Amino acid sequence: MKVTVVDARKEHAPFIARVILTAHRSHLERCLWDFLVGGTEAECLRFLEALATTSQPHWAHLSTFIVAEVEGRPASALSGYFEGELGTGTPSLREAIAEASQAVGRTDEENAAGWQRAGSIIYVAPEHVPEAWVVENVATLPEFRRRGLVDRLLAEMQDRGRDRGATFADVGVLIGNDPAQRAYEKAGFEVIAEKRHPEFEAVYNCPGIRSLSRTL
Repeated sequence: MKVTVVDARKEHAPFIARVILTAHRSHLERCLWDFLVGGTEAECLRFLEALATTSQPHWAHLSTFIVAEVEGRPASALSGYFEGELGTGTPSLREAIAEASQAVGRTDEENAAGWQRAGSIIYVAPEHVPEAWVVENVATLPEFRRRGLVDRLLAEMQDRGRDRGATFADVGVLIGNDPAQRAYEKAGFEVIAEKRHPEFEAVYNCPGIRSLSRTL
């Protein structure tokens, strides 16, 4: 099995959209993007593809991703970034959502309704200090799982964080996704905090999110 790790390219956009949706759904039926976009899965993926290719970079942007290709086919991916870096914070994401919405024909009213459905995630969202190297949007296509692709991508992304001057990395996991938590702990991460909230649980059917960290 020939595996190559590459920076995400524009032609990866449909794959990256699938990775974002899969990663955020985790072990749940619906996630932030399902609630925000509404409609069908195809509509959600179309929106995420537009979001990944906006002019403004952000934490779900194509430019933050690396991809593991198996025999030339994209199979697994994850993103890494400094949250405090210009262009990757939550305000930039909101601007990018507006741009992506315009690209796919979503109205301001639809976006407002989407935030109303999805907004309880703010109660459990992990908090990162500006110098944290954040790893996020980790997912592998089902047919390529259990082949060590995420381990390889995690190692590569941690090296990139070190090269950027980071001394520690953060990752978040939804409470209840025990396989993902074990994979991160195997890679040297330890649970440092968790956030729970009843409003989030009522919508997402999940108590909250755990934060894990490790030195680099």
